[in-house]
Amino acid sequence: MNIIIKRCNREDLQTLQEISIETFNATFKDQNSPENMTAYLEKAFNVNQLEKELFNTSSEFFFVSVNHEVAGYLKLNTNEAQSEPMGEEALEIERIYIKSEFQKHGLGKILFNRAIEIAREQNKNKIWLGVWEKNDNAIAFYKKLGFIETGAHSFYMGDEEQMDLIMIKTLQ
Repeated sequence: MNIIIKRCNREDLQTLQEISIETFNATFKDQNSPENMTAYLEKAFNVNQLEKELFNTSSEFFFVSVNHEVAGYLKLNTNEAQSEPMGEEALEIERIYIKSEFQKHGLGKILFNRAIEIAREQNKNKIWLGVWEKNDNAIAFYKKLGFIETGAHSFYMGDEEQMDLIMIKTLQ
């Protein structure tokens, strides 16, 4: 299996949009109404929104490819791009999205390790993320990687308020 991690650029915008919609929909459609899913997907993953995020100097996107096929991506935030004010010493993993056919192959851990490398390069002392309280698989994955639940914040799926658990991992 040939695995490559590549930083995303302007030419990747359409692929980024496609994989965002595909992976989010596959993960959450069964637990949410079609109306709320549609509203969220149109807001979060429209081309203008993704372009704004892609060109924010405090955010970074990385594709992971397997045998030359994009299998998923990682989105990192620092400074004001973080979805919660966690300070300059923190790096947020906002998204680790892996297409369903590539899950359970270690790609999430590969992307997580890339996030750790970047956090260390930037002298960050903690890495954090928000994960939906009902996403048991992701919560178990993050706990296995050493994240500890420290709080929660609201997340809106369309007009429905949901809770994301805030999980933090301190870097040595």
